[in-house]
Amino acid sequence: MYTLDDLLNLMARLRDPQYGCPWDTKQTYASLVPFTLEEAYEVADAIERSDFEHLQGELGDLLFQVVYYSQLAREEGRFEFAGVVDSITRKLIRRHPHVFPTGDLYAPLDVPRLSEQQVKERWDEIKAQERAEKSVAPQQLSLLDDVPVALPALSRAAKLQKRAAQVGFDWPGALPVLDKVREELDEVLEAMADNDSAAIRDEVGDLLFSVVNLARHLKVDPETALRGANAKFDRRFRFIEQALRDTLRPIEDCTLEDLDALWGEAKRQEKNLPSCG
Repeated sequence: MYTLDDLLNLMARLRDPQYGCPWDTKQTYASLVPFTLEEAYEVADAIERSDFEHLQGELGDLLFQVVYYSQLAREEGRFEFAGVVDSITRKLIRRHPHVFPTGDLYAPLDVPRLSEQQVKERWDEIKAQERAEKSVAPQQLSLLDDVPVALPALSRAAKLQKRAAQVGFDWPGALPVLDKVREELDEVLEAMADNDSAAIRDEVGDLLFSVVNLARHLKVDPETALRGANAKFDRRFRFIEQALRDTLRPIEDCTLEDLDALWGEAKRQEKNLPSCG
């Protein structure tokens, strides 16, 4: 069975300037980012579909992305894969003093267990300390500093809101947030009445942001929820297409009422399947 060392050697050969793969030798950090995001989502998709038969392969594809970036950095004399492993191990030891109180990875596991809330509080304290230790003037530090800009918009909105909530900038519960969603929807309608495209875009953004806030208060991950809704739409639309194929009827010849009736049939059939929402 091949090992991690074999994968690192394979990557080095793919990048060999003389004998490597022409495609691989042209890649850069930036050119790899879309592939990295795609592989991460394929891992998430396999997990959400409980496709454990293919999860191992998807995790391998994602690991290869880390190996790829590490090879680029090695070629430039920045760091190597071993440094990546070392840095994440040190970080996790530092962020889990309730498991590694002496900072020794191999110390005996005889530490009293903390509650989930205590662990969260310690985690937040450690993250705040790490932000303060960065080479930034204290007056320029922000709770939002390490929320990645490149995150999917729904995920970033949730993280921004969660950070602000740490200092009390938050709604007291889900019901007031629901009122805010209704308020933002009214503002979308006003922008539509004015036929102001810029205002419509801004108000729709505010509406989405408030819906993410509602999801957070209801302890629902918005990215996961929307992926589920996407999958549901995909499943039901395919049902419509298949139903029309079975009757030899082109979808272009159907009215919206026809399609909506088939959509309703798809929903009714799903109610009889335990695995469908």
